[in-house]
Amino acid sequence: MEKLVEDLYMCIGKNVANARKEANMSQLELSLRMGYKSVSVISGAEVFYKKKHFNLEHLVKISKILEIDICELIATSSP
Repeated sequence: MEKLVEDLYMCIGKNVANARKEANMSQLELSLRMGYKSVSVISGAEVFYKKKHFNLEHLVKISKILEIDICELIATSSP
């Protein structure tokens, strides 16, 4: 079960990275708009570094900032 959850976190990280890049936004800009002073939260969670991952609050903020449906961030397969 742990592998399933880790795979989900990795997929969400990739989805966030892709959405952020499509919006032509840097990790720093997204971090600042979320209220952080560095890219560590975004950069770590996008690649699941040391098991860092986005939580629901992060995903809600990201969806609002990037103006996309939160479902696009948690989708596990491409349309």
